[in-house]
Amino acid sequence: MLYVILALEVLLVVEAFGDLGIAMAGGAMAFLGALYIWATRHKFGENLIPLEREEMPWLYDGIAELAEKANVPMPKVYLLDDYIPNAYSFGNTIVLSLGLFEVLDKDEIIAVAAHELGHIKNRDTKWFPMVTYGRCLMMITTLALLIAGSVPVKGAATVLYIAYELARSDFMKKREFLADETALRLLKIPMSLKRALEELKYYEDLRMNVKVNAVPSIEPGIEREKRFAFFTETHPSYEERILRITFEMNNLMRMKQVR
Repeated sequence: MLYVILALEVLLVVEAFGDLGIAMAGGAMAFLGALYIWATRHKFGENLIPLEREEMPWLYDGIAELAEKANVPMPKVYLLDDYIPNAYSFGNTIVLSLGLFEVLDKDEIIAVAAHELGHIKNRDTKWFPMVTYGRCLMMITTLALLIAGSVPVKGAATVLYIAYELARSDFMKKREFLADETALRLLKIPMSLKRALEELKYYEDLRMNVKVNAVPSIEPGIEREKRFAFFTETHPSYEERILRITFEMNNLMRMKQVR
């Protein structure tokens, strides 16, 4: 659906601007393609510490076992020097913040890594950047059409942009749920993923309460990147994920009983 919308947007640009539209669309796609290639070949951030097996053999071996079970190459694993619990993946790389080790036990940290490995196995680390750059292309072309296009073209551009945002949100949420489902099938203790999310949810709630109720000038200096979703959220809530995981675990248990 996303690619259909992008194709219709490019056709709209060509229809509105002719040969100039072809050059605009081609130039924008070439720039975003070069940006994608550059981004996938560089580490994100300067505070990444390579995980050495000698330092945490339980974590290194645990991720290696998950990778073997998932039939994917052993990912590169980095520790992020940040006390905020966080984890993400890009390319064939998993990043775990040091803050995770303060609030989760070993099984729960392995579960978080399994979720990120699920993204790698499902090729989300390739899809997500492409979807994001597709959004950038939509923003660039839609802005050009709103400035110089006719009234019908402006209306069509607006509709296509809204459609892309809605489709992007739906796609990203489904991929998050799929990464959870993949993790449950890889983990020796599937319940550990549910526990990890419940713990991280508590941490997030606690952080928000501290920010709201803290005495002025004594409030802890908690810094975190704030992301504002346009139109719709692109990431399911903890409650949604925990509920889906509960259902999935019940299904797995039924399957084992049948066997």
